[in-house]
Amino acid sequence: MSDSWRGVAAEDQDQVSDSVTLLLRTRSRRLLADLLRPHRKRIALLTAVIVLSSAAGLALPYLVKAGIDDGIPPVLAGRGPGTLLTIIALVVGAALVQALTRKAFLQMSGRIGQDILLQLRRRVFDHFQRLSLSFHEKYTSGRVISRLTSDVEAIGELLDSGFDGLVTAVLTLCGTAVMLLVLDVRLGLVALLPLPVLLLFTRWFRRQSSVAYRRTRQAVALVIVHFVESMTGIRAVQAFRREPRNQEIFERLNADYRDANTRSARLVAVFMPGIKLIGNVTVAAVLLYGGWLALNGTVTVGVLAAFLLYLRQFYEPMQEISQFYNALQSAGAALEKLSGVLEERPEVAEPPVPVPLPAPLGGDRGGIRGGARGGLRFDAVEFGYDGGRAVLPRLELEIPAGQTVAVVGTTGAGKTTLAKLIARFYDPVAGRILLDGVDLRDLDEAELRRHVVMVTQENFLFTGTIADNIRFGRPDAPAAAVVEAAEAIGAHAFVSALPEGYGTQVGKRGGRMSAGQRQLVAFARAFLADPAVLILDEATSSLDVPSERLVQRALRTVLADRTALIIAHRLSTVEIADRVLVMDAGRIVEDGPPERLIARSGRFARLHKAWLDSLA
Repeated sequence: MSDSWRGVAAEDQDQVSDSVTLLLRTRSRRLLADLLRPHRKRIALLTAVIVLSSAAGLALPYLVKAGIDDGIPPVLAGRGPGTLLTIIALVVGAALVQALTRKAFLQMSGRIGQDILLQLRRRVFDHFQRLSLSFHEKYTSGRVISRLTSDVEAIGELLDSGFDGLVTAVLTLCGTAVMLLVLDVRLGLVALLPLPVLLLFTRWFRRQSSVAYRRTRQAVALVIVHFVESMTGIRAVQAFRREPRNQEIFERLNADYRDANTRSARLVAVFMPGIKLIGNVTVAAVLLYGGWLALNGTVTVGVLAAFLLYLRQFYEPMQEISQFYNALQSAGAALEKLSGVLEERPEVAEPPVPVPLPAPLGGDRGGIRGGARGGLRFDAVEFGYDGGRAVLPRLELEIPAGQTVAVVGTTGAGKTTLAKLIARFYDPVAGRILLDGVDLRDLDEAELRRHVVMVTQENFLFTGTIADNIRFGRPDAPAAAVVEAAEAIGAHAFVSALPEGYGTQVGKRGGRMSAGQRQLVAFARAFLADPAVLILDEATSSLDVPSERLVQRALRTVLADRTALIIAHRLSTVEIADRVLVMDAGRIVEDGPPERLIARSGRFARLHKAWLDSLA
């Protein structure tokens, strides 16, 4: 684990240019529009409900004015309370309408918000799975978790409360401004006089909070990245007594996160009391001027009372707008991160028109592998990682169907790169890789994965039972097929000895099992998938000698009638190969049956002799 925790993508940096900021905002708005588009009808209905609720709320102060000016005088004059009771009934009716529409709004908005979040989580998860291996090798797991948790939660907060606060505030502000001018133009102009100050103040808050909340999202992402890396590598952390240094890094990141949140809180602490102060000063000015007009008989007491109630409604939404900006800026920063990820395109793209594999001679061999024979060919293949130096310079290679080929060579010779290209984790920079005469880039991804399976040194076991992990590539495989696969590679004995057999939980990443047992389960998983091409990349290196011999005996049977590429440093694995390729600097320097290469006294012969000497 490195101290370079600040080495993240440009979108996670504090300093971004204005053009980059504009791009981020544009694509985040595009993402938000995409999320809202399927719910347009429900959002329109929701808007109608909140308009009705706001209208009922706006009617209440006017009804109070009517009650004071038109309802009370008849009672005082002895003409009966009829008008006052009618107005009171209207007040109760408006209050009920407001309460019922408010309830309907909260229920509907809650459902729409959760549906949008469901859609967003599904979309992000699906997109992360489809992105190429090269993306995941650069994009840390902590940042992946941050995108799917804290960023989605920030958008959820906006959907839960932001829409409500914004729509209600806008409708209330506009409606109240109109009602103030309708009741009395003079008082209305006095009440609206601070509006330019409010707009400038709000604009300042919006700009400052935008920066503050972007830094908050960046800070929390870094905290999650460091936490996930520390917990994922906890064995190495404890083995190398890394805890103090990790704690030091975490304290710094955690302090940055606190400071970012503190900055946001300070902005709110300035904005909300500022709005309150402007509102109270305006109320005082209206009360002073309105009282003078009332004493002169040019404004009724009911109008003045309604004005004061409307002013309360006018400035309260400004508080809600501040809360909305809090949620909006946090969600906006999260949308920028998510939209950036969702606009990433797989470097290994699916073909627009997939080409099917040719039917094998003599008909389908049956099983689940379909018509693939497994013949491989490298046609002038060139490849380098991230545009760097060529790891494979113009490689020419042909592997007939059904042949078992071992690839040996020093570290960095290009062995694993060869395997990754066959599995199409990467595409060559130039040239073609053909499976049964079809370019891998023209094959449907599902068909390719069905016919080509790779077993690595560090196979991942998922939380669940041993049987679940064996049938990982074939979820519908019957229990008998699972047992048969385990027996074929020699895993049945140790699985049967476990208390719950194939129903035993493997624990996190197979932590309850030995390295050799995990590898045997990974072998059984690959064999059950029954691919036409099986790639073993140092797949026996974690096995002890008895387990390795057991697997080698099983491999002779299992690899029959299938193309196999075995990459190994331990030459004991090479004994089962029909052919050996010796690689150096991305080139094949020796090629032939192992016995013949040993007799030539070349590189493989020297490697073989060194291996024999190590066993002596």
